[in-house]
Amino acid sequence: MSRSPERGGPGDAPTVVRVLVGAYLRRLRERSGLTLAEAAAAINGDEWQIDRMELGQSRLVERDVLDLLSLYGVYDDLERDVFLDRVREANAPGSWRAYSDVTPDWFPRYLGLEATASLIRTYEVQFVPALLQTEEYARAVARRDEAARRVERQQLLTRPHPPKLWAVVDEAALRRPVGGRRVMRDQLESLLAVVTKASNVRLQVLPFSAGRHVAAGGSFTILRFPRPELPDLVCLEQLTSALYLGGRHDVDFYFDAVSRLFVRAAPLRDTPRILERIIDDLEGAPRSMVD
Repeated sequence: MSRSPERGGPGDAPTVVRVLVGAYLRRLRERSGLTLAEAAAAINGDEWQIDRMELGQSRLVERDVLDLLSLYGVYDDLERDVFLDRVREANAPGSWRAYSDVTPDWFPRYLGLEATASLIRTYEVQFVPALLQTEEYARAVARRDEAARRVERQQLLTRPHPPKLWAVVDEAALRRPVGGRRVMRDQLESLLAVVTKASNVRLQVLPFSAGRHVAAGGSFTILRFPRPELPDLVCLEQLTSALYLGGRHDVDFYFDAVSRLFVRAAPLRDTPRILERIIDDLEGAPRSMVD
């Protein structure tokens, strides 16, 4: 069973919004090249206080948030007002089940959550998981600005103390010739190198022979954070927005789904052989089928 997302107790603030706001503050601080101590000095606080804010573990003080935004170079009035609206939402009493992020910058906000996670479980039905995409594959999948972020985020897997990634990929995603024969071959060979060398990456293939399964409805990601006080979050990426689920029933449902996928998918030891076979099939396919 997954950890309960409601461990904060009665009257806990809408946790998902608080975690989103904290993750975004962390991204702003790191982008500015500032330490926890330097950020704490700006609000006459301490490192522990900033750390709790960035992890979504404490109530947010509007004056402190404004001071931090100024420290991080965020001066646009509209952006500051929008951010304060999020802070007020995070501080509102009451429990929550789902949070829909439909703002234009929802993708960078997800990156902040992803960068904070210690374990990422994902199921992909259409494409290779974004954290494992080559640069050319990412360009074939996404807009240019988003593709650049997809490539940049892969540094998560090679940083000191990286998160663990456990992905199940539908066989169709590995056989879909995104970008043409050469791009797809390079992508498959990159996956082969990762699964044989990276100890923090587990990749399983869900073969066509698995038939209908519990996650037939689409892709999803479950993020787990290093602090037990923080809830697991489920992210459902959509074309123009993202839906975050944190209610206990929702998280448990998706946790059960991904656990079933781990069982239905081919064993981890078979992944290199499957990738090699798909590469061979790609090389042998008529050019008109893949270019």
